[in-house]
Amino acid sequence: MDAINKYYLEDGHLEPVENYTIDTDEKGRIIYEVIRVIDSVPLFFEDHIKRLESSFRLMEKTFSYKYEKIKEYSSNLINANNIIDGNIKLTFDIKTDTMKVFSIKHSYPNEELYKTGVKTIFYHGERNNPNAKVVDSNFRSKVIEEMNKENAFEAILVDNDGYITEGSKSNIFLVKNNTLYTSPLEAVLPGVTRGRIISVARSIGINIEESKIKYEDVEEFDAMFISGTSPKILPIASVNEIQLNVENDLMRRLMEEFDREIELYVKKNQI
Repeated sequence: MDAINKYYLEDGHLEPVENYTIDTDEKGRIIYEVIRVIDSVPLFFEDHIKRLESSFRLMEKTFSYKYEKIKEYSSNLINANNIIDGNIKLTFDIKTDTMKVFSIKHSYPNEELYKTGVKTIFYHGERNNPNAKVVDSNFRSKVIEEMNKENAFEAILVDNDGYITEGSKSNIFLVKNNTLYTSPLEAVLPGVTRGRIISVARSIGINIEESKIKYEDVEEFDAMFISGTSPKILPIASVNEIQLNVENDLMRRLMEEFDREIELYVKKNQI
């Protein structure tokens, strides 16, 4: 993904974006994070850095970067590019030990999609290392091809045993009665938004079940939604031929509470 805006950072040095070079797409070489910026505040920044450290451990690499230094680099980029709202990306080449921080194109769902929900499909396939946030261009390309064929917003991944794991670029939650279901952590990328949603749900008395769910059983659930950095909580209207309730009360209440969580975080971290 190309860098945009005027500047990017490479190993802490501010450079004109014209000097940016695309990272290698060699599988497993690039560890990365995408962080949403709202009102110039990098959202849930601490959670993203914790996940970075975890990704390094899973790749059996030493994480030698200090939290304060990464925060400084991110703030420098936000200020240099005058970012109010958007996404920034942090990449770490584990072979050359190079860190880049740069702005990327973003696409947020419009208000209508939050009301009507989105179309999704099942995709039978597994990530090689689901817990680590690493570039796997080949897998991603195959998924995008299938999504484009069906004009789908997202693909819901199904493992070799027929269980739902996650979305191609998101985590997946299902709702039944007063319980929120999601795949066990060992089977998915530990999404920052996923973790925050679970925390908010528990705080308002919603039961959480981290359990394996067969893709054939989706129609037995009341509702289903996507979670992620860009979409936040986005209702799913359909997955293949299965129709889902986008007006589910529990889901709508959780959407409101999560938006409030974001608002409080941004206010607390504004300079």
